[in-house]
Amino acid sequence: MYSNRLSWSFSVNPYSQRIAQLRADDIPLLDLSSSNPTAVDFDYPHQEIAKALSDAGDLGYTPDPLGESKARQAVQTYYSRRALHVEIDRILLTASTSEAYGYLFKLLCNPGDEVLVPRPSYPLFEYLASLESVRITPYSLRYDGSWHVDFEDLKRRILPRTRAIVVVNPNNPTGSFLKKTEADRLLALAAELEIPVIADEVFFDYPLALTNGMAATLVNRHEVLSFSLNGLSKAAGMPQMKLGWIVLNGPPEERERARQRLELILDTYLSVNTPVQRALPGLLVAGESMQTQIAKRTSRNLAVLVDLLCDSAAHPLHTEGGWSAIVRLPGTQDEEKWLFDLLEQRVVTQPGYFFDLDCGESLVISLITPPKIFHEGIYRMKNLVDRVAG
Repeated sequence: MYSNRLSWSFSVNPYSQRIAQLRADDIPLLDLSSSNPTAVDFDYPHQEIAKALSDAGDLGYTPDPLGESKARQAVQTYYSRRALHVEIDRILLTASTSEAYGYLFKLLCNPGDEVLVPRPSYPLFEYLASLESVRITPYSLRYDGSWHVDFEDLKRRILPRTRAIVVVNPNNPTGSFLKKTEADRLLALAAELEIPVIADEVFFDYPLALTNGMAATLVNRHEVLSFSLNGLSKAAGMPQMKLGWIVLNGPPEERERARQRLELILDTYLSVNTPVQRALPGLLVAGESMQTQIAKRTSRNLAVLVDLLCDSAAHPLHTEGGWSAIVRLPGTQDEEKWLFDLLEQRVVTQPGYFFDLDCGESLVISLITPPKIFHEGIYRMKNLVDRVAG
C-alpha cells in the first residue's frame, strides 16, 4: 500500500524508550544532546522577533518563486556584513535547509541516481535522499588529530550515476571546516567531472578556532556549479521561523540554467510564507544577539570540556566550529553500554553511531547546553569513565 520511500523501521529504539520512561516518571535528566536554541535557556529575543513580525506591513499575497526582493536583499546584506558580495539573482529562498536539499535533489537527480555525502555527518541525509528516490553514497572523513576529506575514497565513490557531492562546512558533528587546499582540490575535481557541489554552511557563523587556512564558505567560488545553503535556524538561532536560502555559485551560464530550473521547482511549491519573508530584515538583526550568545556559550563549554577531561580516560576530539563535540571513550566496553551507563547517571548524550562515526567508542554532545547542566554532565561522565576504565 505504501511507497518504498518509507521503508524504514518505525519502532522506537531502546535508548529513546528508556529516556521517555525516565521523563514520564519525572526523573530530572542532564540533557547534553539538545541542539534546539529555543530550549536551552538563552536570553531569547522574543520582543525583537515580535516587532519584526509586527513591522512586516501589508501581508497581501504576491508570491515570487525565488523569494520576495526585500527578503533576498536582507540575505544579501547578511553576506555583505561578512565581506562577501552576492548578487541578488543568485539568492533563492526556501522554507528550510532540508527543503533546499529536496529541491536540489529534484534539480540534479533522476530516480536511482546517487549523491555523495560525508561520513560521519547528519543522519538526515538518508531520509532526504530516499524521499526523492535518490541513493546516497558516503565518502570518508578521516581523523588524525584533525578531520580531513579522504580524497582517494571520494574519488573511488564517484560512479556514472553520481550527480552531486555534498560537503557540510563546518561538518556536524566533527566540527571540521574544509581547509583551503581541500576546497581547491574538491572544486577542481568537481569541475573536471562536471559534478555540482552542495555546500551545507548552516554553521558558517560559529568557528571555534582560528580560521586561517580554512575555507569557511564556497560562496563566490565559481570554478564549478555549487549551491551554498544556510538559514535562520542556525544563522539567527530561529528554527521556528522556517526560512532558509540557497546561493548559486559557478560559471554564469551554468548558474542561469540552474536558476531557471530551480525557479520552476520553487514556483510549484511556493512554500516560504509571506510574514517571515517580510520580517526577515528585522529577524536577521535580532538574530545577531543570538549568534553572540551561542558563540560565547559554545566556546565556553568547549573550554570546560577540554579542562574537565584533560586527565581522563575520555577525551574530546579536535573541533573547529559548529555546535557539537565528539568525546572518545575507552574501548573497555561498547558504545551502547556507555550510553546506558551514563543514562543511569541521569546524563543524556547521543551515540557516535547515529552519525556513522567509526573512530572507536564515542559520544556526541551539544555545546549549546546550558553551562551548569553541561559542567555537571561532563563531570559525571568523567567520574563514570574513570571508574569503569580503572
